[in-house]
Amino acid sequence: MKKRISLAAIILMATILACAAPNFTESPVVPTSTSIQLPSTPASSLPSQNPAANQDALVSLYENVSPGIVSLRVTTKDSGSLGSGFVFDSLGHIITNFHVIEGAVEVEVHFMSGFKTYGTVIGADLDSDIAVVKVDAPASELHPLPIGDSSQLKVGQTVVAVGNPFGLDGTMTVGIVSALGRTLDSIHSSPTGGFFTAGDIIQTDAAINPGNSGGPLFNTASEVIGVNRAIRTTNYNETGDPVNSGIGFAISANVVARVVPFLIRDGHYDYPYLGVASMDDFGLAEKEALGLTSFTGAYVTNVVPGGPADKAGVKAGTQSTASSSLKAGGDLIIAIDGKSIRRFDELLAYLIANKSPGDTVVLTVLRGSEKVDITVTLAKRPK
Repeated sequence: MKKRISLAAIILMATILACAAPNFTESPVVPTSTSIQLPSTPASSLPSQNPAANQDALVSLYENVSPGIVSLRVTTKDSGSLGSGFVFDSLGHIITNFHVIEGAVEVEVHFMSGFKTYGTVIGADLDSDIAVVKVDAPASELHPLPIGDSSQLKVGQTVVAVGNPFGLDGTMTVGIVSALGRTLDSIHSSPTGGFFTAGDIIQTDAAINPGNSGGPLFNTASEVIGVNRAIRTTNYNETGDPVNSGIGFAISANVVARVVPFLIRDGHYDYPYLGVASMDDFGLAEKEALGLTSFTGAYVTNVVPGGPADKAGVKAGTQSTASSSLKAGGDLIIAIDGKSIRRFDELLAYLIANKSPGDTVVLTVLRGSEKVDITVTLAKRPK
């Protein structure tokens, strides 16, 4: 029986074993960027009872945001790629994905107006897959896009993606928020093997394809609420590029808002580090084998020796069970700073959105039938 085990991004490393990795493809292959601008009159809602009004709202959204969207042409030592991005501020900072500019020797930034210029990569974060490119462009070309509050998103809300799928710049697609608080493997490898976890990921069914990477995902108020990063698919075209199957992922706007200022100032961002591995998708047999009294929470399968959780006294399972892969006796994390969590994803999202290295958190755990509060001082995620 396969179990879903997460090695925290903020923790040790993070993987999602419940999803078949071979079918997961980041949407970097042909990423593109589109620039977007805040409309003078935001389309705050799309009235479902009036198709004409819906249409007009979407047309207005596109016309107002498109000046802020860019496409990226990246030349590397061995090849090149296309990607998407958007204008972050009036100083010429462009947001895109790290995997779009990874290994770049030269970066061209193309605006929707037809203006083109070279860009310089000034900061990158492998954990969230965000990069900042600086351009020297006239003020008339720089139309910063407003960053929304992704914590206010609800499943079912309408979202709009604008980007450069397969090199078709300025392409707009519409969908909904399919799920919130997802996790993905980051590009940041752990010193002990595997990868750290990227958290607070938005899942959407808006069509995202190779080339959309780094482009914005909007709400109906024309605010950027995510940066398109990846797709999960079993479909590929004749050139081997992944094709949309209705499962797309975007980095949340709140992660962008937290990370980007540090990338602009320092070139990097330090994530909080807890130092545990966790399992939260257990079935009835596993629950019984582990002796758990709750169906929800994050069960601690491993604690990094010398890490923050270890120093604070968090316990991993050590007792043998009928399953060779399960060890009983570990703590079940059910809350952080008084906020209940059902899955490790929620704990990770809370840490990424609210905490920094050096901060303290209080983990509430079930240790057998006893509820225990443990104060942990977070460290920096290891390089």
